[in-house]
Amino acid sequence: MSKLNLTPEEDHKLLEILERYYPMLRIEIVNTDDREFRRSLKEREAFMKELIDRLKA
Repeated sequence: MSKLNLTPEEDHKLLEILERYYPMLRIEIVNTDDREFRRSLKEREAFMKELIDRLKA
């Protein structure tokens, strides 16, 4: 697996992007009827939450 090294400015911008999209993803999950698609969105949500937490640390 490759490793991505970001500058502090890039960290900040990536965190900003993730935090802006995260609430929209939550709305999309709630409004999705397809179970398989909802499952994939929930996986994406968990991944994004983990990244957000790591970038804030």
